[in-house]
Amino acid sequence: MTPSAQSVTTRANWSKTAVYYAAFIAIGLASAVLGPTLPNLAANTGTVLSEIGFLFTARSLGFMLGSLLGARLYDRLPGHRLMAAAIVVMAFTLALAPVINRIVALTAVLLLAGFAENMVDVGGNTLLVWVHREKVGPYMNGLHFFFGVGAFLSPIVVAQVLLHSEGIAGAYWLLALLILPVSLFIGMLPGPTAVQPPAAVPTTIPTNRWLIGFIMAFFFLYVGLEVGFGGWVFTYAATLSLVNETAAAYLTAAFWGALTVGRLLSIPITARLRPRMILSLDLAGALVSVGMMIVWSETAVALWLGTIGLGFSFAAIFPTTLSLAERRMSITGQVTGWLFVGASLGGMTLPWFMGYLLENISPITMLRFIFLSLILAWGVLRLIVRQENSQRMGIK
Repeated sequence: MTPSAQSVTTRANWSKTAVYYAAFIAIGLASAVLGPTLPNLAANTGTVLSEIGFLFTARSLGFMLGSLLGARLYDRLPGHRLMAAAIVVMAFTLALAPVINRIVALTAVLLLAGFAENMVDVGGNTLLVWVHREKVGPYMNGLHFFFGVGAFLSPIVVAQVLLHSEGIAGAYWLLALLILPVSLFIGMLPGPTAVQPPAAVPTTIPTNRWLIGFIMAFFFLYVGLEVGFGGWVFTYAATLSLVNETAAAYLTAAFWGALTVGRLLSIPITARLRPRMILSLDLAGALVSVGMMIVWSETAVALWLGTIGLGFSFAAIFPTTLSLAERRMSITGQVTGWLFVGASLGGMTLPWFMGYLLENISPITMLRFIFLSLILAWGVLRLIVRQENSQRMGIK
């Protein structure tokens, strides 16, 4: 390749990377708006919090359907057009959600929103690997950093709307308008070509299937806990009267903001530490943070510090796990889709169960459940490391 051709390719790759990052800001804006607005959505539909919490399940079910039905489309159809269409659907569901007054209809809208978010999520993760290949590690952390940017800004938008009006419709409509232009930018760029499986990495050996299964289980726990805590921390803080409603929205923003900053800081770290070491440190930090909130459960300072610490600890888990998977198998749209099935199942079940514990038993029980789930995630990580070692040694 001549220097001029290489320069053109580099610029094209940077353009594609930039639009994927913008798309992940859009996902963050859309996904993080639900938690701080749950009480208002409950009031709109005449339901209680234990019932409105089912919206997490509906959105994650849509996410899983996208993994099962939509992910394979990236192996067959132009990826950028798929992502652009999905972002338009995301904006439509945002505009519709705050004006619906029936829980069944709202559930259907969140189901569609989850499907669209998954199409963008799987597309960004898969296409980024196709663009950067074996050098994708830092770019993958950057991709998920920009999800955190959107997730950080979304509760702030909600808090400002709550300060200046009684409804939440303005926040939803503003977010819808912000993400629509991203679809235009993505649709204008040609998509990358698919990664061909390297000869040294077989794609149909049993160890790959075990590794996929363990990573699915790990994503089940991690995504369920991230979505659950990010979605319920607003209600948790308000229920215990540790902060007022506006401060609770900012607390949610603090969680996503810490996750965002953590992902930015983790970008150079991924070039120096092995994925298994990063994941072990992250889980240890998460356990310490949740333990702090449990021990000093009646202290607002502990809640703030624990929330920020948990955000930092969660920051690198998802992209680092994807990078670990990329080292040991060929990442196609179908493989990414299966990994996201595990994530979707966790997002369907764990947030709903955490909401049940919060309202029907006690708020502190929700934190204890998170603590125990993190210990279980540590055990699953050990299985992933063992399976990775076995595959590297050629043990079937």
